[in-house]
Amino acid sequence: MRALQIAATGMSAQQMRVEVISNNLANMSTTGYNARRAEFADLHYQQLTRPGTINASDGTLVPTGVQLGLGVRAAAVSVNVAQGSLSATGGDLDLAIEGLGFLEVTLPSGQSAYTRDGALKRSADGLIVTSDGYQVAPGITIPADARSIAINADGEVFAYFTDQVAPQLLGQFTLAGFTNEKGLEATGSNLFLETEASGPATIADPGEDGLGTLRQGFLEDSSVDAVREITDLIEAQRGYELNAKVITAADQMLGATTQVR
Repeated sequence: MRALQIAATGMSAQQMRVEVISNNLANMSTTGYNARRAEFADLHYQQLTRPGTINASDGTLVPTGVQLGLGVRAAAVSVNVAQGSLSATGGDLDLAIEGLGFLEVTLPSGQSAYTRDGALKRSADGLIVTSDGYQVAPGITIPADARSIAINADGEVFAYFTDQVAPQLLGQFTLAGFTNEKGLEATGSNLFLETEASGPATIADPGEDGLGTLRQGFLEDSSVDAVREITDLIEAQRGYELNAKVITAADQMLGATTQVR
């Protein structure tokens, strides 16, 4: 009985959907997090009678045929790219990206990664790094005697010193843009890696080539909509229950068959 296998694929699909939703809810407070969405596609069909088959000697064609579906499969878990709201923190090294783009990060292996998490820190050597200690491109070092720093919308970093009136330019942050942001590979720790699906990174100054600008003293909140996630969770739960009922019904039908005397 195909209903058992078909309902089993439906239960697996709804279980996966619940896992995606739970990950979204778990990251409601993650800086720069974008919600994910599970997408599904129907499985191949068994063609008992193909549409257009000749049904009679006079050449009459079957208008629809008999096509039996065999269930559902996971097609993708896509990222809903959306700008999260900005929260004021007042931190000198807290940066929010208004618009498109990612900060470029250099991993210990030398590979480049990308993030929208602008909660930056200062290392013991004065280097601007992420919360995990990864250097943020292009590698800006804050002098030990700097009284404060300022970062403008174009990403330029200025340091103020006690014995100087004019600020000193330390460097300028750049942003990376991608043709297909949804094609980036998420690796955890708010980092993404470039893939063939995303296309190569386009590096430019903030505000250029369609990229966003930077705001000092702000962080981008998660774009997760709690109300929508809870609604989707209820819908997935009901879908799981309905597929379970199909399995129960199929089992009862098989039981009735075996009890025939």
